[in-house]
Amino acid sequence: MHPAAAFRSDDRALMASLVEEIGFGMVFATTPDGPRVAHTPLLLTGDGALQFHLARGNALTRHLDGMEALALVNGPDAYVSPRFYGAEHEAAQVPTWNYLAVEMEGRVRRMDRDGLTGLLESLSARQEARVETAGKPWTMDKMEPARREAMLGAIVGFELEIAAWRPTFKLSQNKDEAARARLADALEGEGARAVAAMMRGLT
Repeated sequence: MHPAAAFRSDDRALMASLVEEIGFGMVFATTPDGPRVAHTPLLLTGDGALQFHLARGNALTRHLDGMEALALVNGPDAYVSPRFYGAEHEAAQVPTWNYLAVEMEGRVRRMDRDGLTGLLESLSARQEARVETAGKPWTMDKMEPARREAMLGAIVGFELEIAAWRPTFKLSQNKDEAARARLADALEGEGARAVAAMMRGLT
């Protein structure tokens, strides 16, 4: 993560909102087999923990219980060209990247079957609420019981107790307001609308 203080934040609600909005990330750990990463949906519990599930065959699954791990959520990002500052400023700038990311570090515990079921119900309810297709939201009770049990048996739930949050919100805060406005306009023109909107939110 970027070390500059200008790109840090102590706003826990802002960090949590990014995790909730994205809802998907990576979990890293060093195992006896070497460093491993898993890509998985993520769910904040509201009391300082992060829940996720992995396939039983995932390289991390058999090692995670009791380990220290790192979860990462990446938000919108965009390349920033020196050309975006205007020809008169271009020579004084270098290429960079604006991005949002949140790291969460902590010890992991394996969840029991009830915890896993609750996690899956919460995940599907959250995501189904965002689906615009007509009809009632999908729920686990729509599955045939035997199929549901087979699917539950193929995955393992985990909970990471967050001991440290490390956010980076790099949105050109180290530039003056006029430069940020030019960059936001340029990024929007390049199709990076989410990053541009967030940059404007800083002014």
